[in-house]
Amino acid sequence: MIEVKNLTKQYGDKKAVNDISFKVEKGEILGFLGPNGAGKSTTMNMLTGYISSTSGHVLINGVDILEDPKKAKANIGYLPEIPPLYVDMTVDAYLSFVFDLKKCKLPRKAHLKDVCNLCKINDVRGRIIKNLSKGYRQRVGLAQALINNPPVLILDEPTVGLDPNQIIEIRTLIKKLGKRHTVILSSHILPEIQAVCDRIIIINKGEVAADGTADEIARKLTNEHKMTLRIEGSTRSAKDKDEIVSAIRGIKGIKYVRADMEREKGIYDYDVEADEDTDIRRELNTLCRDKGWNILMLQLSDLTLEDIFLKITMGDTAGMTEQPAKPATRIKLVTESELEAMNKAAEEDDDTAGDDSDSSSDSTDEQDSEDQDNGGNE
Repeated sequence: MIEVKNLTKQYGDKKAVNDISFKVEKGEILGFLGPNGAGKSTTMNMLTGYISSTSGHVLINGVDILEDPKKAKANIGYLPEIPPLYVDMTVDAYLSFVFDLKKCKLPRKAHLKDVCNLCKINDVRGRIIKNLSKGYRQRVGLAQALINNPPVLILDEPTVGLDPNQIIEIRTLIKKLGKRHTVILSSHILPEIQAVCDRIIIINKGEVAADGTADEIARKLTNEHKMTLRIEGSTRSAKDKDEIVSAIRGIKGIKYVRADMEREKGIYDYDVEADEDTDIRRELNTLCRDKGWNILMLQLSDLTLEDIFLKITMGDTAGMTEQPAKPATRIKLVTESELEAMNKAAEEDDDTAGDDSDSSSDSTDEQDSEDQDNGGNE
């Protein structure tokens, strides 16, 4: 649906975007991330045809946006960070104007009603836009992007200014739209990207620094292929633990299995490591189902999207590989009689040290005296 090939944008000697390529398939919600100045906004502006590229191609539904901009843009609904609103118009008049501007062929009255219902702005359709709250203005901006029912939606910070309830509603709406549209979503709210998007692209210094799901990117960053499972055995007894470890070891690609702490009675955590590029989750699920065991937790990585973003954009990859475990400190319990003996031995050592100190002091004094005598004779 969207194909970017070797896209470059240069301003004088500075390359804002440097030879980036990626695809977004139909029905996919892509999260587009990057720090300020990384080239994210420039890329989105080129995708929408707002600015031209220095080189490379952007294909929207197979149409090059520079060769046939009118046809390509007809496939795009765009919500910039600051919605393009005519604030002196009513919501109804503005959406009707956008309807005409996009030469929409759908039934006007029914289509505008559907769009307003979808964005939950039916109750403000008769109000002047400048009198609306920022949250409602954002919804009106989203409504204009949906006019003409475009196959591609490009949304830049769509939840800015919304209250928590509205943010949840917009997230739900975006996921619903993702079933019928290709969506590119840019946001600085990282949990929002993680909650909504199927895939993430992180752009840094004008180049694609990461592309994949959060879990895939985390595994590449840490060079780990580990997971932690919490499994409930069929009997919830200690013998389940050995049986579970033995069964997991039998899965092809397993390098390491270890039973960890008992989290609940008869329920243990298991640390599992697999070969590189081996995904054993489905086989694990099948194994546990066949054995009558319950997987209560499966955790692939401790890295959040915020951790991933910071490590990529700030170059913080130190300490990402596994460090050897430090030997556990062992504490020995002693009896009262052993403690008395240890104290007595310590007192004797102190006495001996004191005697040695006195001897050393006497010897030093004698040496000083001899030195003084020799100095006088000289």
